[in-house]
Amino acid sequence: MKRSLLSDCTIIELPKVHFKAGNMSIADGIKELPFRVSRAFWIYDIPAGESRGAHAHRECHQFIIAGSGSFEVEADDGREKKTFYLNRPFYGLHIPPGIWAHELNFSAGAICIVLTSHPYDEAEYIKSYDEYLRFNHSDGHR
Repeated sequence: MKRSLLSDCTIIELPKVHFKAGNMSIADGIKELPFRVSRAFWIYDIPAGESRGAHAHRECHQFIIAGSGSFEVEADDGREKKTFYLNRPFYGLHIPPGIWAHELNFSAGAICIVLTSHPYDEAEYIKSYDEYLRFNHSDGHR
């Protein structure tokens, strides 16, 4: 597997279906996303200004959406960092494996929706930044 770079983190606009009573966005299989969704979860009741995440995945892709409110995602490939601002439920950020991601500056009432390519596996997570740098720069990594 090739090494993921910051440029591999992309904002993807989801289809938006308009109704008189509101709108609906769709992430159907791999048609809109670069991976098949195996798991979905959402984080809510986050105190305003708090942060979450601060980890990387070995093989798992993530697609992060601000279902309500807003927050930032700081993405880091071990060489450079970029901050993405999410505040619309029809835009999401694709985080490929091997990218350190940290969600921060949640607005009051924000809901963070995460779609992943793999089921939950504790061993999949890299939670120490020093371990991440070793993983990301090892010869056998990708």
